[in-house]
Amino acid sequence: MVITGIYYALALVTGGVVVSWLTKPALGAPFFVLALFCLWFFRDPERTPPPGAVAVSPADGKVLVVKDEGATRRISIFLNVFDVHVNRSPIAGKITKVEYHTGKFLVASREEASKDNEMNTITVEGGGSRVVFSQIAGLIARRIVCYKQPGDNVQLGERVGLIKFGSRVDIHLGPEWSIEVAPGQRVEAGTTVLARRKGV
Repeated sequence: MVITGIYYALALVTGGVVVSWLTKPALGAPFFVLALFCLWFFRDPERTPPPGAVAVSPADGKVLVVKDEGATRRISIFLNVFDVHVNRSPIAGKITKVEYHTGKFLVASREEASKDNEMNTITVEGGGSRVVFSQIAGLIARRIVCYKQPGDNVQLGERVGLIKFGSRVDIHLGPEWSIEVAPGQRVEAGTTVLARRKGV
């Protein structure tokens, strides 16, 4: 479980106890329900990446878009409030760049969110490939957390951060990758294969 969830839950339980004590026990119940929701929302299950020369999904959610953008293909994944929000590295390698961009907080399922919303963009290089992916804030998700910095080495499917509540993750893959997902497909961070290296 992400420790952030424990902090939220403790704050809500404290609020519930205070409200129950000052008013009626029933009025504190919503605080306890929200505390349980936060513990569930910030769950962080163990994941085992698949073998082979693959790029795995950096997020749980639904594929919104698979789109050519110049020399790369962009896969956009929408995370609703019920998805696990821990993000993982799509490939093994070294993080060469982490860039935070301020922006809007449009609904993350909208196409404009890929360029207009606040986001954190991470570049990973490894195995002769460079993969770029962005943690994108949404209407409710206004807090992006990144555990890594340039120079860090990451394993395939390793945790790199999280986005609180509904959000979006975009990943850009070069021509050396053969895409294996389609719009509408559900994916799971660290286990679902988004693409395979060609000729490997």
